[in-house]
Amino acid sequence: MTLGPATTAALARAGLDPAAVLDLAGRAVAEDLDGGEDVTSVATVPADLRGVAAFVPRADGTLAGVGVAMAVLDVAVPGVELRALAGDGDAAVRGQAVLEAEGPVRSLLTAERTALNLLCHLSGIATLTASWVQAVEGTGARIRDTRKTTPGLRALEKSAVRCGGGVNHRMSLSDAALVKDNHVVAAGGVAAAFAAVRERFPGLPVEVECDTVEQVREVLDAGADLVLLDNMTVDDLRASVALCRATGVLTEASGGLSLEVARSVAQTGVDFLAVGALTHSAPVLDLGMDLTTDLRNP
Repeated sequence: MTLGPATTAALARAGLDPAAVLDLAGRAVAEDLDGGEDVTSVATVPADLRGVAAFVPRADGTLAGVGVAMAVLDVAVPGVELRALAGDGDAAVRGQAVLEAEGPVRSLLTAERTALNLLCHLSGIATLTASWVQAVEGTGARIRDTRKTTPGLRALEKSAVRCGGGVNHRMSLSDAALVKDNHVVAAGGVAAAFAAVRERFPGLPVEVECDTVEQVREVLDAGADLVLLDNMTVDDLRASVALCRATGVLTEASGGLSLEVARSVAQTGVDFLAVGALTHSAPVLDLGMDLTTDLRNP
Protein backbone atom coordinates (compact mmCIF):
# COMPACT_ATOMS: atom_id res chain seq x y z
CA MET A 1 0.00 0.00 0.00
CA THR A 2 1.25 3.45 -0.89
CA LEU A 3 -0.07 6.99 -0.72
CA GLY A 4 -0.23 9.29 -3.72
CA PRO A 5 1.72 12.55 -3.71
CA ALA A 6 -1.44 14.64 -3.29
CA THR A 7 -2.40 12.64 -0.20
CA THR A 8 1.09 12.85 1.29
CA ALA A 9 1.11 16.62 0.77
CA ALA A 10 -2.33 17.03 2.36
CA LEU A 11 -1.27 15.02 5.42
CA ALA A 12 1.95 16.99 5.78
CA ARG A 13 -0.01 20.26 5.74
CA ALA A 14 -2.17 18.87 8.54
CA GLY A 15 0.90 17.94 10.59
CA LEU A 16 0.18 14.22 10.33
CA ASP A 17 2.63 11.38 9.78
CA PRO A 18 1.81 9.83 6.37
CA ALA A 19 3.13 6.41 7.40
CA ALA A 20 0.93 6.34 10.51
CA VAL A 21 -2.14 7.43 8.55
CA LEU A 22 -1.45 4.84 5.85
CA ASP A 23 -1.34 2.13 8.52
CA LEU A 24 -4.59 3.38 10.06
CA ALA A 25 -6.32 3.56 6.67
CA GLY A 26 -5.24 0.03 5.82
CA ARG A 27 -6.51 -1.35 9.11
CA ALA A 28 -9.80 0.56 8.79
CA VAL A 29 -10.49 -0.74 5.29
CA ALA A 30 -9.54 -4.29 6.32
CA GLU A 31 -11.89 -4.05 9.31
CA ASP A 32 -14.81 -3.15 7.05
CA LEU A 33 -14.12 -6.06 4.69
CA ASP A 34 -13.34 -8.51 7.52
CA GLY A 35 -11.45 -10.86 5.23
CA GLY A 36 -14.18 -10.95 2.62
CA GLU A 37 -15.43 -8.63 -0.08
CA ASP A 38 -18.04 -5.91 -0.54
CA VAL A 39 -20.80 -8.32 -1.53
CA THR A 40 -23.38 -5.65 -2.40
CA SER A 41 -21.07 -3.75 -4.75
CA VAL A 42 -19.70 -6.94 -6.32
CA ALA A 43 -23.25 -8.09 -7.05
CA THR A 44 -24.62 -4.81 -8.40
CA VAL A 45 -21.72 -2.99 -10.08
CA PRO A 46 -19.94 -4.20 -13.24
CA ALA A 47 -16.29 -4.88 -12.55
CA ASP A 48 -15.07 -2.52 -15.30
CA LEU A 49 -17.39 0.39 -14.54
CA ARG A 50 -15.55 3.61 -13.71
CA GLY A 51 -16.88 6.85 -12.31
CA VAL A 52 -16.28 9.97 -10.27
CA ALA A 53 -17.33 10.31 -6.64
CA ALA A 54 -17.71 13.73 -5.01
CA PHE A 55 -17.52 14.24 -1.24
CA VAL A 56 -20.07 16.93 -0.46
CA PRO A 57 -20.97 18.65 2.84
CA ARG A 58 -24.65 18.49 3.78
CA ALA A 59 -24.09 21.29 6.32
CA ASP A 60 -21.75 24.23 6.83
CA GLY A 61 -18.75 23.81 9.09
CA THR A 62 -14.96 23.51 9.19
CA LEU A 63 -13.07 20.78 7.39
CA ALA A 64 -10.56 18.37 8.88
CA GLY A 65 -9.41 14.95 7.73
CA VAL A 66 -9.41 15.57 3.98
CA GLY A 67 -5.98 13.98 3.66
CA VAL A 68 -7.09 11.09 5.87
CA ALA A 69 -10.07 10.39 3.59
CA MET A 70 -7.71 10.55 0.62
CA ALA A 71 -5.49 7.94 2.30
CA VAL A 72 -8.45 5.58 2.61
CA LEU A 73 -9.20 6.03 -1.08
CA ASP A 74 -5.54 5.43 -2.01
CA VAL A 75 -5.68 2.17 -0.06
CA ALA A 76 -9.05 0.89 -1.26
CA VAL A 77 -9.35 2.13 -4.85
CA PRO A 78 -6.81 0.82 -7.40
CA GLY A 79 -5.46 3.60 -9.60
CA VAL A 80 -7.63 6.25 -7.99
CA GLU A 81 -7.25 9.85 -9.17
CA LEU A 82 -7.85 12.34 -6.37
CA ARG A 83 -8.67 16.03 -6.65
CA ALA A 84 -8.79 17.94 -3.37
CA LEU A 85 -11.06 20.95 -3.84
CA ALA A 86 -10.61 22.18 -0.25
CA GLY A 87 -8.24 21.40 2.60
CA ASP A 88 -8.10 21.01 6.35
CA GLY A 89 -9.10 24.21 8.11
CA ASP A 90 -11.12 25.48 5.14
CA ALA A 91 -14.82 26.22 5.39
CA ALA A 92 -17.16 23.38 4.50
CA VAL A 93 -20.01 24.89 2.50
CA ARG A 94 -23.21 22.95 2.13
CA GLY A 95 -23.52 21.56 -1.38
CA GLN A 96 -19.96 22.42 -2.48
CA ALA A 97 -17.76 19.37 -3.09
CA VAL A 98 -14.51 19.26 -1.12
CA LEU A 99 -12.93 16.19 -2.75
CA GLU A 100 -13.36 14.21 -5.96
CA ALA A 101 -12.17 10.65 -6.56
CA GLU A 102 -12.11 8.93 -9.95
CA GLY A 103 -11.70 5.18 -10.27
CA PRO A 104 -13.49 1.81 -10.35
CA VAL A 105 -17.01 2.30 -8.99
CA ARG A 106 -16.95 -0.94 -7.01
CA SER A 107 -13.89 0.18 -5.10
CA LEU A 108 -15.20 3.71 -4.61
CA LEU A 109 -18.30 2.27 -2.95
CA THR A 110 -16.17 -0.05 -0.81
CA ALA A 111 -14.16 2.92 0.46
CA GLU A 112 -17.14 5.25 0.91
CA ARG A 113 -18.14 4.59 4.51
CA THR A 114 -14.65 4.32 5.95
CA ALA A 115 -13.55 7.56 4.27
CA LEU A 116 -16.72 9.34 5.41
CA ASN A 117 -16.51 8.03 8.97
CA LEU A 118 -13.13 9.66 9.42
CA LEU A 119 -13.85 12.82 7.42
CA CYS A 120 -17.18 13.48 9.18
CA HIS A 121 -15.77 12.79 12.65
CA LEU A 122 -12.69 14.97 12.25
CA SER A 123 -14.63 17.77 10.58
CA GLY A 124 -17.09 17.64 13.46
CA ILE A 125 -14.24 18.22 15.92
CA ALA A 126 -12.92 21.13 13.84
CA THR A 127 -16.39 22.65 13.58
CA LEU A 128 -17.06 22.43 17.32
CA THR A 129 -13.61 23.84 18.10
CA ALA A 130 -14.27 26.79 15.79
CA SER A 131 -17.47 27.52 17.73
CA TRP A 132 -15.51 27.68 21.00
CA VAL A 133 -12.81 29.84 19.43
CA GLN A 134 -15.46 32.25 18.18
CA ALA A 135 -17.11 32.34 21.61
CA VAL A 136 -13.94 33.69 23.29
CA GLU A 137 -12.74 35.86 20.41
CA GLY A 138 -11.08 39.06 21.58
CA THR A 139 -10.48 37.91 25.18
CA GLY A 140 -6.95 36.62 24.64
CA ALA A 141 -7.88 33.16 25.91
CA ARG A 142 -7.17 30.13 23.75
CA ILE A 143 -9.17 26.94 23.44
CA ARG A 144 -7.18 23.84 24.28
CA ASP A 145 -7.93 20.13 23.99
CA THR A 146 -7.29 17.32 26.48
CA ARG A 147 -6.31 13.64 26.38
CA LYS A 148 -9.98 12.65 26.19
CA THR A 149 -9.47 11.31 22.70
CA THR A 150 -10.52 8.14 20.90
CA PRO A 151 -7.82 5.48 21.41
CA GLY A 152 -5.76 5.20 18.25
CA LEU A 153 -7.04 8.49 16.81
CA ARG A 154 -5.31 11.02 19.07
CA ALA A 155 -3.01 12.54 16.45
CA LEU A 156 -5.90 12.89 14.00
CA GLU A 157 -8.30 14.37 16.55
CA LYS A 158 -5.73 16.84 17.86
CA SER A 159 -4.97 17.86 14.28
CA ALA A 160 -8.70 18.52 13.83
CA VAL A 161 -8.63 20.78 16.91
CA ARG A 162 -5.89 22.81 15.27
CA CYS A 163 -7.96 23.02 12.09
CA GLY A 164 -10.72 24.64 14.12
CA GLY A 165 -8.37 27.24 15.59
CA GLY A 166 -7.70 25.53 18.91
CA VAL A 167 -4.35 24.56 20.39
CA ASN A 168 -3.10 21.23 21.65
CA HIS A 169 -2.27 20.32 25.22
CA ARG A 170 0.17 17.46 25.79
CA MET A 171 0.11 14.68 23.22
CA SER A 172 0.96 11.94 25.71
CA LEU A 173 1.65 11.18 29.34
CA SER A 174 5.39 11.52 28.75
CA ASP A 175 5.84 14.97 27.22
CA ALA A 176 4.60 17.02 30.20
CA ALA A 177 3.44 16.43 33.76
CA LEU A 178 -0.09 17.23 34.93
CA VAL A 179 -0.59 16.75 38.66
CA LYS A 180 -4.27 16.04 39.32
CA ASP A 181 -6.33 15.34 42.41
CA ASN A 182 -5.48 11.63 42.66
CA HIS A 183 -1.76 12.40 42.39
CA VAL A 184 -2.18 14.93 45.20
CA VAL A 185 -3.87 12.32 47.39
CA ALA A 186 -1.17 9.75 46.69
CA ALA A 187 1.67 12.20 47.30
CA GLY A 188 0.20 13.69 50.48
CA GLY A 189 -0.50 17.21 49.27
CA VAL A 190 -0.39 19.47 46.25
CA ALA A 191 3.01 20.98 47.02
CA ALA A 192 4.48 17.55 47.79
CA ALA A 193 3.15 16.17 44.49
CA PHE A 194 4.68 19.05 42.55
CA ALA A 195 8.04 18.66 44.30
CA ALA A 196 8.12 14.92 43.59
CA VAL A 197 7.59 15.44 39.85
CA ARG A 198 10.13 18.25 39.67
CA GLU A 199 12.74 16.11 41.43
CA ARG A 200 12.19 13.02 39.26
CA PHE A 201 11.80 14.84 35.92
CA PRO A 202 13.56 18.19 36.31
CA GLY A 203 13.43 19.11 32.61
CA LEU A 204 9.71 18.70 32.03
CA PRO A 205 7.04 21.41 32.35
CA VAL A 206 4.74 20.75 35.30
CA GLU A 207 1.10 21.79 35.44
CA VAL A 208 -0.77 21.41 38.73
CA GLU A 209 -4.54 21.14 39.15
CA CYS A 210 -6.00 23.32 41.92
CA ASP A 211 -9.59 23.71 43.02
CA THR A 212 -9.10 26.41 45.66
CA VAL A 213 -7.30 29.75 45.74
CA GLU A 214 -5.25 28.51 48.69
CA GLN A 215 -3.94 25.58 46.65
CA VAL A 216 -2.94 28.05 43.95
CA ARG A 217 -0.84 29.94 46.49
CA GLU A 218 0.84 26.67 47.53
CA VAL A 219 1.84 25.60 44.04
CA LEU A 220 3.03 29.07 43.10
CA ASP A 221 5.31 29.03 46.12
CA ALA A 222 6.53 25.60 45.00
CA GLY A 223 7.33 26.88 41.48
CA ALA A 224 4.63 25.45 39.17
CA ASP A 225 4.93 26.31 35.46
CA LEU A 226 1.19 26.32 34.78
CA VAL A 227 -1.86 26.09 37.03
CA LEU A 228 -5.05 24.27 36.09
CA LEU A 229 -8.00 25.95 37.79
CA ASP A 230 -10.59 23.24 38.14
CA ASN A 231 -14.31 23.85 38.70
CA MET A 232 -13.78 27.28 40.20
CA THR A 233 -16.33 30.07 40.39
CA VAL A 234 -15.74 33.12 38.23
CA ASP A 235 -14.69 35.09 41.31
CA ASP A 236 -12.15 32.46 42.35
CA LEU A 237 -10.86 32.28 38.80
CA ARG A 238 -10.22 36.03 38.81
CA ALA A 239 -8.44 35.84 42.17
CA SER A 240 -6.32 32.89 41.04
CA VAL A 241 -5.42 34.52 37.72
CA ALA A 242 -4.29 37.65 39.57
CA LEU A 243 -1.99 35.59 41.81
CA CYS A 244 -0.52 33.70 38.84
CA ARG A 245 0.02 36.77 36.70
CA ALA A 246 2.00 38.39 39.50
CA THR A 247 4.54 35.58 39.14
CA GLY A 248 4.29 35.10 35.36
CA VAL A 249 2.59 31.70 35.60
CA LEU A 250 0.05 30.69 32.94
CA THR A 251 -3.45 29.56 33.87
CA GLU A 252 -5.96 27.12 32.43
CA ALA A 253 -9.63 26.80 33.37
CA SER A 254 -11.35 23.42 33.30
CA GLY A 255 -14.48 21.71 34.56
CA GLY A 256 -18.08 22.78 34.12
CA LEU A 257 -17.34 24.66 30.90
CA SER A 258 -19.90 25.14 28.16
CA LEU A 259 -20.26 27.40 25.16
CA GLU A 260 -22.77 29.48 27.13
CA VAL A 261 -20.25 30.34 29.87
CA ALA A 262 -17.07 30.26 27.77
CA ARG A 263 -16.84 34.00 27.29
CA SER A 264 -17.42 34.88 30.95
CA VAL A 265 -14.71 32.39 31.96
CA ALA A 266 -12.33 33.74 29.32
CA GLN A 267 -12.90 37.28 30.57
CA THR A 268 -11.39 36.36 33.95
CA GLY A 269 -8.01 36.51 32.23
CA VAL A 270 -7.19 32.79 32.00
CA ASP A 271 -4.78 31.86 29.25
CA PHE A 272 -6.50 28.63 28.23
CA LEU A 273 -9.87 26.92 28.45
CA ALA A 274 -9.45 23.14 28.58
CA VAL A 275 -12.37 21.57 26.72
CA GLY A 276 -12.56 17.78 26.68
CA ALA A 277 -15.80 17.93 24.72
CA LEU A 278 -13.89 19.00 21.61
CA THR A 279 -12.81 15.41 21.08
CA HIS A 280 -15.11 13.27 23.22
CA SER A 281 -18.48 14.82 22.38
CA ALA A 282 -18.24 16.58 19.03
CA PRO A 283 -21.15 15.76 16.71
CA VAL A 284 -20.07 14.71 13.23
CA LEU A 285 -20.25 17.17 10.37
CA ASP A 286 -22.60 15.65 7.82
CA LEU A 287 -20.89 14.91 4.51
CA GLY A 288 -21.87 12.43 1.84
CA MET A 289 -20.34 10.77 -1.20
CA ASP A 290 -22.24 11.22 -4.45
CA LEU A 291 -21.48 9.29 -7.62
CA THR A 292 -21.74 11.55 -10.65
CA THR A 293 -23.61 10.55 -13.78
CA ASP A 294 -20.25 10.29 -15.57
CA LEU A 295 -20.13 6.51 -15.27
CA ARG A 296 -18.44 4.68 -18.10
CA ASN A 297 -17.40 1.25 -19.24
CA PRO A 298 -13.88 1.57 -20.70
